[in-house]
Amino acid sequence: MPIYEYQCKKCGTDSEFLIGVGQDQAELKCKNCGSPELEKMFSKTAIGKNNIIARQHGKTCCGRDERCDTPPCSGGACQR
Repeated sequence: MPIYEYQCKKCGTDSEFLIGVGQDQAELKCKNCGSPELEKMFSKTAIGKNNIIARQHGKTCCGRDERCDTPPCSGGACQR
């Protein structure tokens, strides 16, 4: 089952949901406030090291939330 990301229009919380075939998306509710007012987000995908598909959600190339003072990889492009 694919994982979809939604953002709550009421409180702004991002939530991920496993959506099964034929599942009614109207049943989804915010995991923080319970509101049914959710907006589907577009998730970024990237092919990382060893051809593993990695989801990038507001993180740096090495998975940290905050940016490094200087890029850890040559040329400013992460190789990890």
